[in-house]
Amino acid sequence: MSAHCQLTGSKPGFGNKISHSHRRTSRRFDPNIQRKRYWLPGEGRSVRLTLSARAIKTVDSIGVEAAVARIRARGGKV
Repeated sequence: MSAHCQLTGSKPGFGNKISHSHRRTSRRFDPNIQRKRYWLPGEGRSVRLTLSARAIKTVDSIGVEAAVARIRARGGKV
């Protein structure tokens, strides 16, 4: 599963690990991605979305219909 949120579009960030001796090596900061299933009453079916934890809170506040509309407006497939 790719670390990519369908609603917010958040992707991994890249940076450096810095050891005690201050050597730098590459690392990756992944967003907290979860797969969550929602019921779409307008379409009479359920959808499984790949969302970050922050996006799950956004869906709870704006509703699943509005969230799916935003995902489709970004060009995402639901």
